[in-house]
Amino acid sequence: MYKLLLVFLFTGFFATVDKPADADKVCGKWMSEERNLEVEIYRSGKSFQAKIVWFKNNDNSRTMEEWTDKHNPDPALRDRKLIGMSILRNMVYDAHSNSWEDGRIYDAEHGHEWDASAYIDKNGYLKVKGYWHLKFIGKTMTFTRVD
Repeated sequence: MYKLLLVFLFTGFFATVDKPADADKVCGKWMSEERNLEVEIYRSGKSFQAKIVWFKNNDNSRTMEEWTDKHNPDPALRDRKLIGMSILRNMVYDAHSNSWEDGRIYDAEHGHEWDASAYIDKNGYLKVKGYWHLKFIGKTMTFTRVD
């Protein structure tokens, strides 16, 4: 009986430990539902980040590589390029909810930063929510895996 209890406790303990494979399933390239934004999500230490790798702009006056973060509230950052720019940071995987939480997302179109969370739904879509303090006050973007 003692051995059975140890096996139960031991396997139960490891079942709740964050498995890197589960946490890393968000990594890769994702295309927005509107097909106007592609991001790459990657691990940075224990957290996850995302950067812009492609976007569609209806203004053809310049190339994609020439667009800058002109709406940033910090004038010192307004010259940074949108391509390669980090737009999601500090997301941490929560094994209990199978989601990534406590992140920050930057909206370059308006120059605002929001709290962020994400999860992959049963159909394999990535749902990223930007919100202000409370999750029900926010907007969810849907992404499809590219790679």
